[in-house]
Amino acid sequence: MLYDSLCSFENLYQAFIKARKGKRHKPAVAAFERNLEDELLQLQEELSGRSYRPGPYRSFYRTEAKRRLISAAPFRDRVVHHAMVQVIEPLFERLFIFDSYANRLGKGTHRALDRCTEFLRASKYSLQCDIRQFFPSVDHAILSRELQRVVRDESVLWLCGQIMGTGVGVLDEEYEMAWFAGDDLLAACRLRGLPIGNQTSQFWANVMLNPLDNFIKRQLKCRRYLRYVDDLLLFADSKPQLHEWLMEIRGFLGSLRMTLHENACPVRPSAEGLPFLGFIVYPDHRRMNPRRGIAYRRRLFDLVEEYRRGSIPLDRLNSSVQGWAAHAAHGDTWGLRRSVFGNISL
Repeated sequence: MLYDSLCSFENLYQAFIKARKGKRHKPAVAAFERNLEDELLQLQEELSGRSYRPGPYRSFYRTEAKRRLISAAPFRDRVVHHAMVQVIEPLFERLFIFDSYANRLGKGTHRALDRCTEFLRASKYSLQCDIRQFFPSVDHAILSRELQRVVRDESVLWLCGQIMGTGVGVLDEEYEMAWFAGDDLLAACRLRGLPIGNQTSQFWANVMLNPLDNFIKRQLKCRRYLRYVDDLLLFADSKPQLHEWLMEIRGFLGSLRMTLHENACPVRPSAEGLPFLGFIVYPDHRRMNPRRGIAYRRRLFDLVEEYRRGSIPLDRLNSSVQGWAAHAAHGDTWGLRRSVFGNISL
């Protein structure tokens, strides 16, 4: 059975390896690893007996790009999240469209940027759509329905429900009630919200929006379309065609109890470029949004101070610098990188 695979010691160990990545310096991760076998066996027992209950989140705001409430689950729960995604993701992967790029093996930010450039070069116009309050507005009944279409194992669905339930109320202050045709006052009581930061939330974003992806590709027959989480890009040679598709997308999203930002769905000539994943992408080049450079420079100063105090090792500081520099290098950012790293001394 699928749930037996989920609960297996090997699956939990592989989930631990993934959950630990880049976080070995965290006290909670180190404590879990010190008693690794006992911790995994305890999780295995709780999951097998369906006595597992997720712990409370630790929430904080991040403001690098835009202000977001991030909810961090206890480390043992993050191991369970990875264990669950490992066994059910292959069932959904064959259903996802090719041009969905977030949180998928072999996809990611840089491939999405490259595909965006390719579509800009092949099209006269682009349409960019952003779903309003995506994670706070994810409706649990609709997400459960999409999961049940593919997952037939009752125990796996039970675990999905346990994890989903921990998101209720976490993002309430970030959500502004939206009403849809046929709603009564009870619609305000519907369970909704996925905590930003969970591995499960990232995966479930693809599950939730897969019907939209297939609608755009198969019913609207948009040949040049890509999505990264809740950021949708459509390309065509006709402005009226894009405006028509926009109206169709608004209507379809109602079936998912979601809406688009009213004033954030521009149709642009491709030559003007478009903002996407922290870059301004043009048909023949791309530039990083300067705010990303400013935000990282602030972060870098904080890391340098932590290193000077002995709070973090040099390899963690170096890893951050190398990672950001490699990411920035995917655009024409030589001057920006020189500005960010200038006058930094240890």
